Amino acid sequence: MQETATTERLVKQKLAVFDRLQTEFEECFRYIQDVHGQQRFSTFSVSDAVHYLHALWICECKDRLLSIYKNFRRYEGRHCLELLQGWQEGEIANVVDFLYRKLDMLPVADITRQLHQALYHDNDKDLARRLEHGRLILLNRGMNLMHVLDAIFALKEDQIVKEAQFACMQYGHHPSQIAEQIAMMDTPLYSFIPHRVLAQRNMMLMNKMGANVMSKPADQPGQRSWRVLEPTEPLSPFAEHVIEGYLELTSPLSNNIKGHRFIDRPEHSETLDM
Repeated sequence: MQETATTERLVKQKLAVFDRLQTEFEECFRYIQDVHGQQRFSTFSVSDAVHYLHALWICECKDRLLSIYKNFRRYEGRHCLELLQGWQEGEIANVVDFLYRKLDMLPVADITRQLHQALYHDNDKDLARRLEHGRLILLNRGMNLMHVLDAIFALKEDQIVKEAQFACMQYGHHPSQIAEQIAMMDTPLYSFIPHRVLAQRNMMLMNKMGANVMSKPADQPGQRSWRVLEPTEPLSPFAEHVIEGYLELTSPLSNNIKGHRFIDRPEHSETLDM
């Protein structure tokens, strides 16, 4: 009983903290989606790169506060804090490696082959349209990566560090603050506690965010390809499995289609009382 009360109290604390964070999370979530290809930036400065790392950390905080189960690293918020701390101390290569890993274009050659197959062999214009849109998203992501690398490599190292320090101050990531933020992520408030109320809050929030992010005409389903068409026949229950032709065999004279001979031997009690 005491454990349940402690959990309920912690859930309320999680929700209270997230209420104060929600507005910033929504802005950061949209910014991450834009950087990942929803938008092609004309320029991408060192300050924008710091903003990107900050946004990833904020989204990590949201996942921890609402106890989102993670079977893979999605935002790597703690690592982003470590990168921001190292960047202010002159460690630039680790930041470049992280940005390259996050924003590097996936194999667009494979998508181009699939696009050619859909257009000239399968005659599937709907699938081709989606592939073209996906390839553009990947191209935008790659262009954003090139812009941020160009902005970083155009400066001398001491100037890069100064700009990173200034941007980190703007987003609340002074080295002393980063130490507190890393320690905060190890507190019970940011621990994984599955709870119905937290799950409902996350579902309502992400349904809203998904609708906002995917509001462009090219992101709408339109005429669906056959791969995502809704089923035309009612589907049977997932856990139901019917064995065709099964008939229960209860006695030699009942449902014994093949005429097997068997004897129901009587059971005898050790006390001889039947």
